[in-house]
Amino acid sequence: MSENCTHDCSSCSANCSSRKPESLLAEPHKGSHIKKVIGVVSGKGGVGKSMVTALMAVGARRLGLSTAILDADITGPSIPKAFGIREKAMGSDDGIFPVETKTGIKAMSLNLLLENDTDPVVWRGPIIAGTVKQFWTDVIWGDCDIMFIDMPPGTGDVPLTVFQSIPLDGIVIVTSPQELVGMIVEKAVNMATMMNIPVLGLVENMSYIDCPDCGKRIYPFGDSHLDEIAARHGIASTARLPINPKLAAACDKGAIELYEGTWLDEMLDGITR
Repeated sequence: MSENCTHDCSSCSANCSSRKPESLLAEPHKGSHIKKVIGVVSGKGGVGKSMVTALMAVGARRLGLSTAILDADITGPSIPKAFGIREKAMGSDDGIFPVETKTGIKAMSLNLLLENDTDPVVWRGPIIAGTVKQFWTDVIWGDCDIMFIDMPPGTGDVPLTVFQSIPLDGIVIVTSPQELVGMIVEKAVNMATMMNIPVLGLVENMSYIDCPDCGKRIYPFGDSHLDEIAARHGIASTARLPINPKLAAACDKGAIELYEGTWLDEMLDGITR
């Protein structure tokens, strides 16, 4: 340490032993008071991550918790569609107000800001990452018991921004039964480990089909590797979701809040404690 040290590391380029690592965590809006933040991630797209996010938020709301969803999947936002949200987000000089669903879940998604839902988002990575960060810092979330962040797939710019900028209490990883996807899931687990983010649960979507005629359970993608992967990484909580046409139809109709399903209840109970 120099004898002329001012103890202001932000204005100093010296590499001394007294330099403290700076936190990259961003403060939420002054009007936001969020108790718990859970990221919902996947190693690849198309495994039902947004649907799992929506189901967990609906489950938390049914438990009487003040619930919010931050849709960080900027180029493929599907949360408004699942909840049937058609109104646009409004703002003031203080910030942006989230839109509330029929049951009172607060949501913010880029589609709530676009003039047309089908307008493409042709942005480069830094702009997308900056937008996600603004959803945390500029949106007035109010009092929230729990927030779920619907992350984009993979381990790129946006997941890294969320892991570094938002104080996550943990993540839930969504996968499907194929062997290849299992390998990709391990990438997501390893990224979370590198960033010191706890993996709270592992959800296998499209795990099976229950025959509507005979009731036989069919595994269209072969044997599940869920328990094997969970045990390898010390993940205690797992859940399996079926291929269910009624659930898919509820999402398409914007009626996910009306759907009754108990597959995630045990995991959600552990997360919300």
